[in-house]
Order: sequence, then structure tokens, then C-alpha cells
Amino acid sequence: MKTVLHKSDTRGHANHGWLDTHHTFSFANYYNEERMHFGALRVLNDDFVDGGMGFGKHPHDNMEIISIPLSGDLEHKDSMGNTTVIKQNDVQIMSAGTGVQHSEYNKNKGEKVNFFQLWIFPKVRDTEPRYDQKTFDPSERINKLQQIVSPVETDSGVTINQDAWLHLGNFEKDFSTNYAIKQKGNGVYVFVIEGDVTINNQKLNKRDGFGIWETDKFSITADSNSEILLIEVPMI
Repeated sequence: MKTVLHKSDTRGHANHGWLDTHHTFSFANYYNEERMHFGALRVLNDDFVDGGMGFGKHPHDNMEIISIPLSGDLEHKDSMGNTTVIKQNDVQIMSAGTGVQHSEYNKNKGEKVNFFQLWIFPKVRDTEPRYDQKTFDPSERINKLQQIVSPVETDSGVTINQDAWLHLGNFEKDFSTNYAIKQKGNGVYVFVIEGDVTINNQKLNKRDGFGIWETDKFSITADSNSEILLIEVPMI
């Protein structure tokens, strides 16, 4: 078993006024050669965007881009013709493939929006761009792991062009469970949204990240009421 620990206060940070963001991995002006990616997980950004502000139209290609809003409403427009709003309990994926342009703005002027943006390297390059969005019942992740992303269209969650699975869990204090790796050779990056958890023997707090690989499973114990995001990816 191998592990890597990223405490919340060691993340890259940038405050652009309208955007307050923390980067778990190297991104934009934050560069750390020891934090380029975790397997196929390239980006994990924790963004707070002021009311009415956002990211103007910009291009992506050959990247799986996942947005998970925690609060507020985020408006998305893209060159595939999609205009949507995503909010808490929604999960959005944009499979950029051969190339797509999109913009993201805080839909509301009176409150911030907080969302996670993840980039995952694709399994197959130069595919046709694709968009998907689903709303998930938060009651289905109380003291259980709710699958929100998977590589199989008939499985639950939005579909990703990679052998990757994402789960959300909302655990009450002292709840304990195990996570079994779904595909041999994959690893899991655990990100604590709120609260305190222990993964095997490693204690984690709010916004800490912990990567674990070369194992078949690991234990999760909630040391307080907690929310976590599990990101299983190939260790490329």
C-alpha cells in the first residue's frame, strides 16, 4: 500500500477578487512538481466565485471536466449548444474530446457559488465532445457512498471516458465503512468536504486530501459528522 497526504493549508491559493480558489494540484500560477496529478486525476480546484462573475468562454480538449456545486447556482454555456444551470446535488461532466469552448458564471448576483472542478485524463483521446448532467438525491448518501460518476452508461452516475468512479458520502459521527477498489491498478483520492475522518489509520480534516493505492480496499471512519468525495482513477 502507498499513500500521499495533502493537508488543506498546503494547497495552492489564488485570490483574484471575484474568484477565491485553492488548487490541490499544480494549476495556473501554482506549480509544485510533486503535485502534478494523482494518477489520471489532473486537477481538483475548490472555487468560490462572486455573484454575477465567472469564467468567460475558453477552450478545452482531451480532458474529462467534472463540476460539483456545493452551494449557489452555476450557469454553463458551451459550443455544443448547451445552456444549463447546475446547483447543489447536481453533477456535470463535459467530455472535451476533440475540442469544445465553454463559459461558467455565477447565476446569482447576491451570493457566492462554491464548486469543485476536477479534470481527469481521458481513456480514449480525440472523441466527439459530450455533455451530461444529473441531479442526485442527498438522502441516498447518508451513511453510505453514493456513486455519481462511472465509466459504464448503464451504471449510476454521469458517464466518464475513463475507468474512473466518483462517490459522495455524508456520514454521521462514528459511522464506519469500507471501500473496495473497483478496478485493479486503480487508486483513490479521498477529499474531505466537511468534518473529520480516518482512512485506515490516517486522520483527515476539512479540505484535506489523501491518496491511497496498491491496495484492494481501505476503511473509512467518521470522527465527526462528515462529507467526503472519493475519486477512483487509474494510476497512470
